[in-house]
Amino acid sequence: MALQPLRGSERKPLPGARPTGKTDPNERFEVSVLLKRQSSDVLSEHVARLARGQRAERPMTRDDFARQFSAHPDHFATIRKFATAYGLTVAREHAARRTVVLSGTAAQFSKAFGVELQRFEVPGGISYRGRVGAVQLPDELQPIVDGILGLDNRPQAKPHFRARPRAGAAAAPRDGTGSFTPPQLAALYNFPPAGGQGQTIAIVELGGGYNAGDVSAYFAELGIPAPTVLTVPVDGSNNQPTGDPNGPDGEVELDIEVAGAIAPSATIAVYFAPNTDAGFLDAVTTAVHDTVNKPSVVSISWGQAESQWTQQAMTAMDQAFQDAAALGVTICVASGDNGSSDGVGDGSDHVDFPASSGFALACGGTSLQASNGQITSETVWNNGANGGATGGGVSAVFALPPYQQNLQVTSANGNATPLANRGVPDVSGDADPVTGYVVRVDGSDTVIGGTSAVAPLWAGLIACINATRGSPVGLVQPLLYQAANAFNPVTQGNNGDFVATAGWNACTGLGSPNGTAIAAALSAPAGP
Repeated sequence: MALQPLRGSERKPLPGARPTGKTDPNERFEVSVLLKRQSSDVLSEHVARLARGQRAERPMTRDDFARQFSAHPDHFATIRKFATAYGLTVAREHAARRTVVLSGTAAQFSKAFGVELQRFEVPGGISYRGRVGAVQLPDELQPIVDGILGLDNRPQAKPHFRARPRAGAAAAPRDGTGSFTPPQLAALYNFPPAGGQGQTIAIVELGGGYNAGDVSAYFAELGIPAPTVLTVPVDGSNNQPTGDPNGPDGEVELDIEVAGAIAPSATIAVYFAPNTDAGFLDAVTTAVHDTVNKPSVVSISWGQAESQWTQQAMTAMDQAFQDAAALGVTICVASGDNGSSDGVGDGSDHVDFPASSGFALACGGTSLQASNGQITSETVWNNGANGGATGGGVSAVFALPPYQQNLQVTSANGNATPLANRGVPDVSGDADPVTGYVVRVDGSDTVIGGTSAVAPLWAGLIACINATRGSPVGLVQPLLYQAANAFNPVTQGNNGDFVATAGWNACTGLGSPNGTAIAAALSAPAGP
């Protein structure tokens, strides 16, 4: 059977990785096949109108979406036939997510997709199953498949949180002058009253876990009701605390506690998935298309430089965010903690994905000082090469969205040029670990920063606004870019190669939120 490369599926080894031999042919794992949607042109035009600010009166329901834009039943049948021919098993399939999960051995997958699977090792102890080159598909699958994810199980994303340096943490006051509790930040940012009744905030996690006792103790210390927290397993992952507060547990409990403190009446649904491209995508699509919990906002604090993704994976994630826009689901994503390079050591500028999708609300970071309940200073978060800095810059992948037309980006040498592609971030909030968030992780109070904290901060704000409006705001960027007065401008500092300026900038976006003004801007009537 003739095989042809699947466009955008090319993989390279991780930097510094060396092959150590072929994958055990009997190793069993799962692979996600992403099928093309029906009526894709119709959906694309619909979300394009949303991006231009032409808001629908009500978002599409998940049932209506499934009827119109699921993968075609015949395409599922074709994949089942293909799987049978190679001895693969269909483990799960979901029409609205357009996903078929296949189970089999390395030998079976290698033959089915024309790849050689090897083991790779990276300095630092990372070992993964990988491939080099493109996935191969037979002619009958080329017209119906958008992506094949999971053959390679390298860690796809990193959590974007940073613990406060120990010397600073020991002296961190809880009075809003050094570190801050989320309610203190909500007050400084003039958020509307805490709420979120009837809303579900989805949180995507790619490792670690939370302890119910930590959550209960934390909210008891704050003196506010603890939110309902649910665990949603994806692709075999679950809530599995490691006991290491500096590991992924720090991300998980930070996200829950920040979002929950801002919107304590909301339900927090935590979608745990493997840290692979397949797991990440499956977590997002599971949340977006969840007909049980029905999230109205998704918080994502994991990502990686665009250059470390395959095109097929970025396209698939961007399409999932478009699904979310049609369904009225807001996607809040951390913009990264490694400045304008995004941690890539090639001397060039990079932005973090999935924050760089034009359908994500990219959340950057500031350093915040306050006194007597008022903000006294807010600048770009940049603590140097080892202390972290807010991610931001210009995408090398995604086109300029309509809501960012006619903007400029200013480099560190003072040159201002027209923004040519998607600019990151859109918005910002306190992220400096020195002025960070007081949270409880693995039994102890600690202070954490990073843009990881900003995504759930904004997710909580959006959930409160949704509850007050009685309907979800969905794709918020077009309205936010028309509401400059709803932000605290951040015009001092840089993230490496970009500097903050008045208006939008590639360090802090539009600025940090004036929550009450944001709520008013997002409550504007729907356009034509």
